[in-house]
Amino acid sequence: MVRTHSTMAPLGMEIPAFSLPDVSTGETVSPSDFDHAEALLVVFLCNHCPYVKHVRHALAAFAREYAGRGLATVGISSNDPGAHPEDGPEGMRAEASEAGYVFPYVLDDTQEVAKAFSAACTPDFFLFGRDRKLAYRGQFDGSRPGNDVAVTGEDLRGAVDAVLAGRLPAPEQTPSIGCNIKWRPGNEPDYFG
Repeated sequence: MVRTHSTMAPLGMEIPAFSLPDVSTGETVSPSDFDHAEALLVVFLCNHCPYVKHVRHALAAFAREYAGRGLATVGISSNDPGAHPEDGPEGMRAEASEAGYVFPYVLDDTQEVAKAFSAACTPDFFLFGRDRKLAYRGQFDGSRPGNDVAVTGEDLRGAVDAVLAGRLPAPEQTPSIGCNIKWRPGNEPDYFG
């Protein structure tokens, strides 16, 4: 595990196109599937990361709560399942069930979608407004494994509330932190310098 921060992609970035399989339903998921939603949250996840495990039940509850208010959520796993078989489709299906995810959990097996988002860690949060421009990229909240801070989703909640009210979140946003995405050898993105 390498502790990694979000790259903090530029606010206002248009949502990258993607078309990825939902491991639970087999259906292909694309941003256009959520045109009805007022906001779209894309979260890069994995099944074994302690940072994801720390927030997964709260994230599932958050997605359920906000689904009725106009937020759609998609989880994406971009880890290399060749090196980390637990992050393959079977493990993802089990994780979606155990964590209580009510949103599509899709596999980015080429890792190109993670690169398009400049995703770096798990969990890595990207919130897009009605115009599908990036309004928030940052932490769920200040809780981390072992720091005794309650998992509330406070930071993301404030951002989603603002977007759903037609406002932009404050531009000062705290990066998420977690395990690095497990890139296939030779496939590491150039945004790490």
